[in-house]
Amino acid sequence: MDVLAEALHVSGARGALGVVLKAGGTWGLRLDTFPGAALHVVSRGTMWLHVAGEKPLEVRAGDAVLVPPGTTHGLAGEADVTMGSCDREEAARAIAAGRALRLGSAPVRTEVIVLHYGQDPEVRTPVLTSLTRPLHVTARENAQLGRTVELLAAELAQPQIGTTAAVNSIVDLLLVQFVRAWLARHPQERSGSWLGAMRDPVVRDALACVHAQPGHPWTTVTLAAATRVSRATLSRRFRSALGQTPGAYLTQWRIDLASVRLRDTDEPVESISGAVGYGSPHAFSRAFRRARGTAPGAYRSRLRT
Repeated sequence: MDVLAEALHVSGARGALGVVLKAGGTWGLRLDTFPGAALHVVSRGTMWLHVAGEKPLEVRAGDAVLVPPGTTHGLAGEADVTMGSCDREEAARAIAAGRALRLGSAPVRTEVIVLHYGQDPEVRTPVLTSLTRPLHVTARENAQLGRTVELLAAELAQPQIGTTAAVNSIVDLLLVQFVRAWLARHPQERSGSWLGAMRDPVVRDALACVHAQPGHPWTTVTLAAATRVSRATLSRRFRSALGQTPGAYLTQWRIDLASVRLRDTDEPVESISGAVGYGSPHAFSRAFRRARGTAPGAYRSRLRT
């Protein structure tokens, strides 16, 4: 079971091209909060990422930095530049016309591709939403990421038949490659987010079991046995990595799966309850109401009105 792929799929972590920035001279752009995560990929030159309370971060050509959802931040050509507000109307026109947003003055020295990643609002498992600070991957750390950036830049530079589909696929691929590279190069980051939890092999194996068989009657004891550790060890490692017990995570994941199926399919509630591990519709309804504040049927009706 590819836990990362499954979690990204169910959480609806889909990307979209924001805008391409082309800048030169003295420039700075302050970005307001965006409900999803932002991935800034530098395809040429150098930029500086500014986040309140943190030291400016230099991001070079081939590098990428993932900014947590809702984080006010700025992009600039230098570490000490005064940044202006983003002209949303001009940015929208640039996106609609398929052209770059120009900043500063000629000649262009820096090009940045801004990507946005949202999460399905009906899914509570915090795959990207639990990030607490920007994550940075350099070109030196992952050549494959750099090659994908080059591919995206080439598609954007010369649009042709199929470019929209190609760009959408590349945008999703970049997120997977970024996370993969970050996990491989930053083994010390073990806690504080769902992604960091992937660094703990015990927690990762337990999550793989839960995600592969959400309908299985898992308990902390059986999960511990499946991962070849004691119950106490699994509980301690799980709480340290994710801030919750294995049982709480299992319930959250089951309710997330059920929520998506209630919204996107016409499956009977009875079928969904069994598929996500509840022995009876009554037990499922009770758990669902506790988690979502409403009965499964009412929840489905509300989302479809």
